[in-house]
Amino acid sequence: MNEQELEQLKYPIGRFKNPENFTPEFLENCISVIENFSENLRREVINLTDNQLDTPYRENGWTVRQVVHHCADSHINSILRFKLALTEEKPTIKPYFEDRFAELIDSRNFPIEASLQMLDGTHKRWTALLKSLSDEDLQKTFIHPEHNKEFTLQTNIAIYAWHCNHHLAHITSLKKRMNW
Repeated sequence: MNEQELEQLKYPIGRFKNPENFTPEFLENCISVIENFSENLRREVINLTDNQLDTPYRENGWTVRQVVHHCADSHINSILRFKLALTEEKPTIKPYFEDRFAELIDSRNFPIEASLQMLDGTHKRWTALLKSLSDEDLQKTFIHPEHNKEFTLQTNIAIYAWHCNHHLAHITSLKKRMNW
């Protein structure tokens, strides 16, 4: 496999690109992606067998099961980051080792239904929060020490809309390649 093919498998929708302009329509679209993610993910994975769930989306990549559990872990962390930024002045968030989380027993072997339920509740609450944000709220920030950078909430909305589509594409592209 050449580098371009590997890049396509790793980033089926491309790498995240920070938008130059955050229009109300752009943010509304991002929030809609977040709002519908748990339903879209559930539709793609609910009828997969354990063998299919335990298939990596690429060589040396996570399995579908790990991707589902990762999304639950990541999105719970994200909603907490939003809440910290809304209630504190430029909080420094706690990063985590997502690759290590993905190797824990609850990510490698556990049924996906618990994470799908977590995503359902998280995304309902997260969407309610996102739809309530004022222009001033969208400019609030948190500091991500891993990147040594401040992120606005509007940028984090765009990142997580991309994150939803990114991992959904891992699954849908694998299903297409495997003819599932």
